[in-house]
Formats: sequence, structure tokens, C-alpha cells
Amino acid sequence: MSYNDNTDNRQVVQGKQKMTPSEAFVETLVANGVTDMFGIMGSAFMDAMDIFAPAGIRLVPVVHEQGAAHMADGYARVSGRHGVVIGQNGPGISNCVTGIAAAYWAHSPVVMITPETGTTGIGLGGFQECNQLPMFQEFTKYQGHVTNPARMAEFTGRCFDRAMAEIGPTQLNIPRDYFYGEIEAEIPEPRRIDRGPGGAQSLDDAAALLAEARFPVIVSGGGVVMADAVEECKALAERLGAPVVNSYQHNDSFPASHPQWCGPLGYQGSKAGMKLISQADVVLALGTRLGPFGTLPQHGMDYWPKDAKIIQVDADHKMLGLVKKISVGICGDARAAAVELSKRLEGRSLVCDASKDERLARIKSEKDAWESELDEWTHERDPFSLDSIEEARDEKPFSGGEYLHPRQVLRELEKAMPDDVMVSTDIGNINSVAHSYLRFEKPRSFFAPMSFGNCGYALPTIIGAKAAAPHRPAIAYAGDGAWGMSMMETMTAVRHNIPVTAVVFHNRQWGAEKKNQVDFYNRRFVAGELDNQSFAEIGRAMGAEGITVDRLEDVGPALKKAVDMQMNEGKTTIIEVMCTRELGDPFRRDALRKPVRMLEKYQDYV
Repeated sequence: MSYNDNTDNRQVVQGKQKMTPSEAFVETLVANGVTDMFGIMGSAFMDAMDIFAPAGIRLVPVVHEQGAAHMADGYARVSGRHGVVIGQNGPGISNCVTGIAAAYWAHSPVVMITPETGTTGIGLGGFQECNQLPMFQEFTKYQGHVTNPARMAEFTGRCFDRAMAEIGPTQLNIPRDYFYGEIEAEIPEPRRIDRGPGGAQSLDDAAALLAEARFPVIVSGGGVVMADAVEECKALAERLGAPVVNSYQHNDSFPASHPQWCGPLGYQGSKAGMKLISQADVVLALGTRLGPFGTLPQHGMDYWPKDAKIIQVDADHKMLGLVKKISVGICGDARAAAVELSKRLEGRSLVCDASKDERLARIKSEKDAWESELDEWTHERDPFSLDSIEEARDEKPFSGGEYLHPRQVLRELEKAMPDDVMVSTDIGNINSVAHSYLRFEKPRSFFAPMSFGNCGYALPTIIGAKAAAPHRPAIAYAGDGAWGMSMMETMTAVRHNIPVTAVVFHNRQWGAEKKNQVDFYNRRFVAGELDNQSFAEIGRAMGAEGITVDRLEDVGPALKKAVDMQMNEGKTTIIEVMCTRELGDPFRRDALRKPVRMLEKYQDYV
């Protein structure tokens, strides 16, 4: 007998009533609007799982629990609601740690439900027993441990409330025997915090700085996306005539078609944005913590303005001034703060008013120059990449065409992107280069692994995003190394009719770290080479469509065909792009030093 029918039974029971702890748990999920969860079934929570379907909750079974955590992350980031992940106690839970860490650095309201060993066996070293709270303490905003079955609804509700209030993952830890019994409980109503714009004095001080600024620049961060503040950021930018740059891996925080959009900062970001912010005398960092990796020198430019006054707006007061020295810190919601700053500038004479036309012309000039450079930058020009390109000319990929330059591929993918697209990128060399080519018109469209930087992120995250927004095209980018860590979730997409499109850059190497072996270790390649089978064929074996691309003119048509199959036929497609071994700039030149060897046997290894 099947219990997969998603019955319309979303009315929460009212008042204090007799129920089982499982019922209290599930009813609290319903009260918080949970309709989808990701995980792998387990005996530890099976009594509650048995009533998910009549409560209107779909549990999407994944291939590996790390994928489930990433799916919950993607679901939360695109919907603005909770993403929920659950697994069997012990190994099912420990498999989620990496995914929850990524969600933590993405500020995603993910609720991690961790059934635990029963209370009568804790400490005896029983089957699948481990202490599950310490595993997540670094990557959660709150940890709720159910101390008595009668408190099930209380702790469950609190975890959901705190995930939204503190904008990050929470953990709900439940001894497995606490799902059983009889309790009296009242299902708590969700509590949501109404965030304000920040203190009046700090807003006044910020407005005064902006009024005196000659060349203000706005950094639009993830907080702008989370606060749905793009329109308010746009209004403020237009009042100031200010260039707007995206913070690192938040390419969707300002519309790319806007004349004042200048592209992302950080690794492989926009030269136009970097050149413009380097001229700033006042920087408004709106909804960003100004993370260190997102402001590092890039393209040979140490572009962060040394003498500029910095106004930082962040909902978490602990982020204010943490990375960069600031002149004004505003602890507030990005949207509300932008509105209040605009009000304070309304009808006011600004120093920058006199140069608005000149600055807009400068923005256009820098953007045109950068776009022209990207058009001409068809391949990497360092000696290793040139050697790799020469070698590729004598090779043929297994599909018989030729190996393609990654930058040309990324440009063609950019041109073929559908409207309203969602894109996730994995970690790696080509994926990072992609930041220069990924442009968006609306928020909640771009999902990257942020500063945790884990491989295997892109595919499961875009599956979660697609589950939350099935009407939007969903595309994942991954290199062949990172793809190997999560490609099995293709089966999840196929099994559960959550169609997505994955673009796999097949360049037969771990590119990001290999670049360090080029720059620092005289091309002594250890553990960086990959001998891969056809990922398109593997995709077909898992029930997806598979397309191998080895001609540049086929890149755009392949993406358009895959997206058409996704949206109109419900098909998941793996597009395997055969790429040369050329490599973009390294992640961080400051992270390594030239090797020194003192023992005679290692003298040649310098």
C-alpha cells in the first residue's frame, strides 16, 4: 500500500490536546509551513515519518545525506523559507556536517533534525551511537535538545524560530525514544522578528558621510538578497549616481542590466567593479560582512580603497568592523536601512550631485572596457596554459571533436542563459572563472558554496532550489573533480521528478590546487590528474539525458535544448563539455610560499 499521496491536511490543531510526541513534532512542522524535507529514511524517526504524508509533507529521499543538507540549503535560499533535512542517528547525521557548514556560511535558515540514540542506551557505545551536538556546534546558530517528550513541540518550534531570527542553520536533537508515548501539548505559533533599519544616530552619521562623498560606491551583499532589498538598493544607488558592485558570490544582489551595475568583487570578479571601487572616498557596504576572501587582490590589483570611509550595514552586530575598519556601523535590516538612508538624502544637496553625469560615463567606460576584454580573452595566456592548449590540438576527446577553451564556453553559456534562471556553481578553477560571466536580473538566483568552499555543492543545491521553485530553469556548473562527489544525486532528480540541468566541465584534473603546483612546485603534479569516463554516458545510465559537447558552436544550443527538456518534458540533463587543461589564476597567491628544502635527498624539489 502506498502512502505517498500529499493529502491536503495543513490545518494545525488548536489548543492544548492529548497527542503523541511524533504528532506534536509533525504538527509543529506544519505550523511552520514545511511541505518538503530532504534526507534518507531511518528507524530513529520512523514513527514520525509515518504521518508525514497525511500532514502534507513530502520527504525527498536522497542518495547521500550531504546532498540532503545542500538541497535544504538551496531550497531555503531560493524560497526565503526554511529548508529541512533529516537523517538516521549516527552516520546519517554525521554525513550532513559539510552541507550544514556550507549553509552556515550562506546564512541559510536550514533546520537540521537529528534523531539520537535512545536515552536508555546513551553512553554504552551502542549501534550508531555518537554525541551529535558537538558535531554541529561550530555551524549552527542554535541547538535545541529535546529533554523530555512533553517538550517536543516547544523545542521544535524554537529551532524554526531561531533559524529565521538568526539567519542560519539550527539543530533539533531528539532522542529516538522520545517520539513515543502520550503527552499534552499545544502547538506554538511561529514567531518572526520584524527587523528595523538600525539606530537613528548611526543612520544620521551615514547619511552625512554620503552627502559629503565625491565618489560613493555601493557594495550590494547577500543581506540585500535575504531582505528582498534590491529595489531599495537601486533607489539609493540612483540617488547617489553610485557604481554598484556585488559582494563575492552574490552576483544576484543587483540587476546586471542596470547601467550602474559593475559586477562582482573577489576572486575572478569584474575588473570594472574593482577599478571603480578603488576610486571610492565613501563605500556603503549594504548587507555584507566584507569577508576577507571577497576583498583580496585580484587581476593584479589591490583594489580595496585604503583611505575610503566605510559605512557597513549588517543585521548581525558582530560583523560590523570585523574584517574592514569602518567609519559607521549600522546594525539593521538591509532593506529598512536603505529606505531610511534614502529618506535622509531626499531633497538634500549632495556633493556628488555635481559629478553624477561624469561618474555615470566613467562607469560605462570601465564596463565597456571589461566586456571587450572578456570578449577577447578567449583563453588563458600563462606558459602552462599555452602548453596545455598546444597539447590539446593534437588530442581528440572521446566524442571526436576538439577540446574547448573554458572562457569561450562560459561566454557561450552566458549568451544562452534562459530568463528567470537559477544557477549554482561548485568550487574549482573553471567555476570560479565563471563568476565573471554569470549575470542575473533578480535575487535568489545564484547559489555558490561561499567561503566554506566545499566540492560537491552545485548539483544537490540546485535540486533543492528547483524543488522550491519548479517554475524556474535550474542549472548547475561543476568541474569533473567536484562532480564526482555529488553526481549520484542525479538519481534523486530523476527518481523524484525534480528536473535540473548540469553543465560538467570535463578537463581531467583538479584544477584549483593543480594551479598551485604550476606556480610553486615546478609542475610536479601529485594527485591532480583525473582519468574520467564519459559523464554524459554515466548520466544516461542514471536515467538522465546526456549530451557531450566538443564544438564551440554546440555549447549554446546544447544548453537551450537541455533547458527546454527540463521545463517542458521534466528531463534532467547532463551536459559534458570537453575542455582543455588550461587554468585561470590561483585562488590565493598569499596562501603558499616558494618551497625550501634542507635535506639533500629533496634538493631537486624546489
